[in-house]
Amino acid sequence: MTSEYETLIVEKERGRARITLNRPEKLNALSRRLQGELASALRDADEDTRVHSVIIRGAGRSFCAGYDLTPERRLEGESVDDRDAYAQVYRHSQAFDDDVHRMEGAQRERMTIFDMHKPVIAQVHGYCVAGGTDLALLCDIVVAASDAHIGFPPVRAMGGPPAHMWTYLVGPQWAKYMLLTGEFVTGAEAERIGLVWKSVPLADLEETVEELADRLAMVPTDLLSANKRSVNLAMELMGARTMQRLAAEQDARMHVSPSMEDWRRRNRDEGLRSALEWRDGRFSNPEMRRQWQIEHWPEGPRT
Repeated sequence: MTSEYETLIVEKERGRARITLNRPEKLNALSRRLQGELASALRDADEDTRVHSVIIRGAGRSFCAGYDLTPERRLEGESVDDRDAYAQVYRHSQAFDDDVHRMEGAQRERMTIFDMHKPVIAQVHGYCVAGGTDLALLCDIVVAASDAHIGFPPVRAMGGPPAHMWTYLVGPQWAKYMLLTGEFVTGAEAERIGLVWKSVPLADLEETVEELADRLAMVPTDLLSANKRSVNLAMELMGARTMQRLAAEQDARMHVSPSMEDWRRRNRDEGLRSALEWRDGRFSNPEMRRQWQIEHWPEGPRT
């Protein structure tokens, strides 16, 4: 077991590297530190000749609840003045190009999954939300618990997925449904539409993933690499790599929308819980939906 990471647990044995996202108190929300450490751990596993495959999973109740939307703690040794004095140098403003710059930096870290030579398995349980899907859907094979919840609800007010593998996995109809409504699908439904390879009861999830890793461990790494890259190159010929960059820019474009400014204000003034309720409540609560309709359609609700 490797302890050099603050936000990950890394284990290597029997031809696999298990990388566990280890922020269970935050449902493994993706902080900047976690994203950087994950890219580093993936590169290390790719270099390690003992490793045939990588498993990405989450500690605690969920795989990953998305990007961390709470104010980030300052890095060790960094004062308030350090961050404030160099805010423009380090691109912390909301200018469009600065936003794209940040998004592309995060994208380079995520694309380690796609670009590394070793196959990567996502072991999904609980919630796989927003940024969690950005990670999982870049993996080569996704195994999900049948009752997992997978979706990208930020499309309702905040933007879109900066990693876009949706169309390549499920086709345009289901991709549009997921990204125009922000609804969730269960792991079982995700298997039916091709978003994941297989769904199994939660009690069987780890065993299923480990058995798959056992099979990959019996295949020479150079053959695993060649076959992974053949499939990925086929997707690149269909525009998959270009689409990732376009998706990041589209997300940045949506970040300057009025609804996103409304989200920022609510998150800042009322707190994250209230902002999430404003974003998602009307989609799950009929009474909130009726109230929203009355406020936005003064001619009356649909009859």
